[in-house]
Amino acid sequence: MAQRMSQSVRKSRPRRPRRPGPPLPPPRLSSCLYVRIASCDVAMFRFLLEAHDNLALFTVLDRHEALLKVVHSPHQERAVRRALAEMCETVPFTIIDFPSPVAAPAS
Repeated sequence: MAQRMSQSVRKSRPRRPRRPGPPLPPPRLSSCLYVRIASCDVAMFRFLLEAHDNLALFTVLDRHEALLKVVHSPHQERAVRRALAEMCETVPFTIIDFPSPVAAPAS
């Protein structure tokens, strides 16, 4: 019986590590979002954003209205929005999209 089990167990080859894909081209401009938050929650917002390992950074535009500008790479738009959605469960805030630049009409 022991011989049958040892014969039926197949050894598998170790998997080869994946090759990383080609790197993305560096973005020419950063993407921005505005966040309106209660002024007493800005510190908690900062700690939660830092917990996401340099995904984005922010600056305070108006401390009285607690308006923040969140700057991030355009390649990481989905990850930033996912992180902000998770953070919104802990600290209530609203996200205001930064208007995308519009190309000048050709004349």
